[in-house]
Amino acid sequence: MTVFLLSIASACCLGLGFVLQQQAAQRAPKSDILHWRLLLDLVRMPEWLLGTAFTTSGLILSAFALNSGDVSLVEPLLATNLLFAMALSRVISKQSLGRSGWGGVVLLGLGVTAFIVAGRPHGGGPEAGPLRYWLVFGIVTGLALLMVSAAKRLPLFEEATLLALAAGLLYGLQDALTRVTTQRVDKGGIGLALVSWQLYVVVAIGVVGLLLVQSAFEAAPLRMSLPGLTAAQPLAGIVCAVGFLGDRLQVTPGALAWEAAGLLAIVAGVLVIGRHPTMPGGTGTGTAPAGRRAG
Repeated sequence: MTVFLLSIASACCLGLGFVLQQQAAQRAPKSDILHWRLLLDLVRMPEWLLGTAFTTSGLILSAFALNSGDVSLVEPLLATNLLFAMALSRVISKQSLGRSGWGGVVLLGLGVTAFIVAGRPHGGGPEAGPLRYWLVFGIVTGLALLMVSAAKRLPLFEEATLLALAAGLLYGLQDALTRVTTQRVDKGGIGLALVSWQLYVVVAIGVVGLLLVQSAFEAAPLRMSLPGLTAAQPLAGIVCAVGFLGDRLQVTPGALAWEAAGLLAIVAGVLVIGRHPTMPGGTGTGTAPAGRRAG
């Protein structure tokens, strides 16, 4: 119950923070996309700072959840951040959920429930050796880099989606490494964590992920970025947890079928919710929605 409450509280803070950050980021110059000066522009906006306070709180809560529970359990619960984003967006847009909105909510809820009940995620397995550890790490980061590289050659709407997907992959990896870091703190105190490379990679991913997410928020409406971010993060987190942390899932044919169905329902629910009219629209200033940024 503690893990559940921490995860849902984290999802609430993240969802609210993402909406506030996007409302501010869409007003930044399009030439700032994927440039560090974007963050310098955003820190001058009170709305973005408030959103960042929410997302930081969400990250802290998720760290506590990851320390208390398994990554493969926490990640599906964090995907519900889109529900809280949609709730705030509904207030902003003053539109009701309607059939499609409620359909997305039901799909997401059923998907999370099906995956957790069928998979029974739990830790306790042996951590992977260096070869598998770095193989999973390299695949996730390599896919993220490929998406960022491809995004630069696409129109803004498509670029936002790919940047958000890349950030989601990195955040899933970050969650797995956060679990490793908190376990080291429990075993040997902060001193043991400070001499471990995982802590510094967690910080580096946080900085790079922030730039990618804010660039995605600036490039297009929230419905083009947040669904990809929300869907990619739990998938990457589960892959990393099972791949090198020793998390285990039920692997009977029936369990695997329900786990796959649950993950598909989560992704489908995220996509349906993300494209609902209540998600903020608008493209910011300066550049046409499907065009490329100047510079």
